[in-house]
Amino acid sequence: PNTVIELLSKIAKVFKDYCGTLSEEAIRKNFILLYELLDEMIDYGYPQVTQTENLKAFIYNEPIVVAPIPNTGKSINPKTASATAVHKPVISSVTENGRKSNVATNQKNEIFVDILERLNVLFSNNGYVLNSTIDGCIQMKSYLSGNPELRLALNEDLVIGRNSDRYGSVVLDDCNFNDCVNLTEFDSARLLSFQPPDGEFVVLNYRMTGEFRTPFRIFPAIEEIEPTKLEMSVLIRAEVPENHYGANITVEIPMPHCTSTASCSLLSGNMSGHAEYVAQDRKILWTIKKLPGATEQTMKVKINLDKPCTSQIRRELGPINMNFEIPMYNLSNLQVRYLRIAENIPGYTPYRWVRYVTQSSSYVCRL
Repeated sequence: PNTVIELLSKIAKVFKDYCGTLSEEAIRKNFILLYELLDEMIDYGYPQVTQTENLKAFIYNEPIVVAPIPNTGKSINPKTASATAVHKPVISSVTENGRKSNVATNQKNEIFVDILERLNVLFSNNGYVLNSTIDGCIQMKSYLSGNPELRLALNEDLVIGRNSDRYGSVVLDDCNFNDCVNLTEFDSARLLSFQPPDGEFVVLNYRMTGEFRTPFRIFPAIEEIEPTKLEMSVLIRAEVPENHYGANITVEIPMPHCTSTASCSLLSGNMSGHAEYVAQDRKILWTIKKLPGATEQTMKVKINLDKPCTSQIRRELGPINMNFEIPMYNLSNLQVRYLRIAENIPGYTPYRWVRYVTQSSSYVCRL
């Protein structure tokens, strides 16, 4: 089973590298290209070539870019790039109106670095953290001509392993590296050197457990007003710094099967949120577009049941599931000190874009 999952992940990655983005529209417009890729990657059901750069010699169709890529060079702030700038094919492409884009002549020398962290947190019904882990990775996508060797430096006081005798501000439980990474200077200077392969690839995977400050705290409260009426309040407090914020937040709360109606209300001042009872799925859906750090928001729910509440019905209520994203913020404090080209090539000045993103993987609070 693991082999099949790994192969499917590789196929999805290659499709994304060649099309720029992986969506239903991109698959529909690039069906011939994707069929050609699949034909080269698998023969008689056996995987053959699954590396983006190795497939280039066998692929003759050009991708059709679904949406035009904005010109990042004309952005308001020259030190930032659009989030969609990374969604470019690794080979020459054709736009939907038939205009050809040549990678060799039109593309800037760019490399995108993402430090992605996914959180797994379990809260008790009184808001205390029962379990918490961070699954992180450093992910890159290279558009550099000539495939030069890169040097990536991490925190100097980075410690690998909880039982290590070293002390540092960033302590990771374990990590693993891409095959292309040279670790000669990692132990002494926390320096990684490698030649980036074409397309998107993961330089480093890491895991961190134990005590860390959760970005959001959830405080639920349930009160039985009458045998068939319940009132619930959920308070969400953002504990990220004031200059950061949570985006695209959704909170889902399953309701008991015997729920007849439920009404939601948000406290005054909550202009960016919306809460409703989805009767078809029997759940409360609370969405918040943006929740700034050091602020909190509260939702109250009135639940009407078809029959008197019992302990079994109470167990059907919850748990609270929260999904969110925090741009330019990471909890582990793992930092990229610098990203350089190993050799000094005159006139070769690539653009280097670094982004930090924290996302929820499983953020659950019991009721």
